[in-house]
Amino acid sequence: MIDSRSRWDPGRVYSANKLRAVMRLIRIEHTIFSLPFAYVGIALSGYACTPKIVLLSTLAVFGLRSASMAFNNIADFEIDRKNPRTSARPLISGALSFKDAWTVVAIGSLFYFLSALLLNLYAFAFSPILYVIAMSYPYAKRMHPFPHIHLGLALGFVVFGGAVAASGGMAHSFYEVIISVPWLYLLGVTFWVAGFDTIYSIMDLEFDRKEGLGSIPALIGPKGAVFASSLFYALSILSFSLAIHSYALGMISTASTFFSAFLMLMQIILVASNSEKIPLAFNLNLVVGVIVSVGVLIEKAMGT
Repeated sequence: MIDSRSRWDPGRVYSANKLRAVMRLIRIEHTIFSLPFAYVGIALSGYACTPKIVLLSTLAVFGLRSASMAFNNIADFEIDRKNPRTSARPLISGALSFKDAWTVVAIGSLFYFLSALLLNLYAFAFSPILYVIAMSYPYAKRMHPFPHIHLGLALGFVVFGGAVAASGGMAHSFYEVIISVPWLYLLGVTFWVAGFDTIYSIMDLEFDRKEGLGSIPALIGPKGAVFASSLFYALSILSFSLAIHSYALGMISTASTFFSAFLMLMQIILVASNSEKIPLAFNLNLVVGVIVSVGVLIEKAMGT
């Protein structure tokens, strides 16, 4: 295994600039690349899309992701402080204060709940559920060895939020809202995220075992983690593939799903052969999310 002091961390601060430190705190690039799945929820809901829905959905995702990432850093401060790999994160390094982080939580939460309220009453009614799922993630590894699935749900419910944003303004019941959600895409995103987070957690295997924190790598070792990640990826591709038929999509979505499957396979091959490739494998997922979602959005825009 790699010496934990040399391991890569996407939350590391490389500059004393406060704005850049905030961008690292909330992992702005991950927020940007999760947005298309909200648009997939909107596009596949079966309801009309308006600029208002797109704008408020964007603000809601940005607000929730920012609040949850900032809170994750607050909740994990002592854990991150002990872990050499995460010792350069904004709160640990002093680039940001706890007051700064709590400010981000407050502003992000305000953006999220206000956007949900302005969308429709159903979106506002469901908003606390999504909020609790996202904000409770830091505690999952303290309770069980499968926090990767919890994180997957936190991102998968972005699809749910998009669908409710579109359907809630015209639906006459909670049932109508629920059936508007493209659940297969929600499952696909959940399993995909669980897969790459399992790979990512291999870097902290020794630390998690030492501190008694839950993760699949800590539970069954790196080889078992690669197998588990492969299983999650297989379930993700199965969900995306079934969705193509269920939502009457076509060749573009099929091609994007196959290409995403290829990228997931490449990640497994990279990590199985050399754990030093984990950062490369992890970053490939920024591409996977865009490819899957953009394929759907292009087809819906073309009226297929």
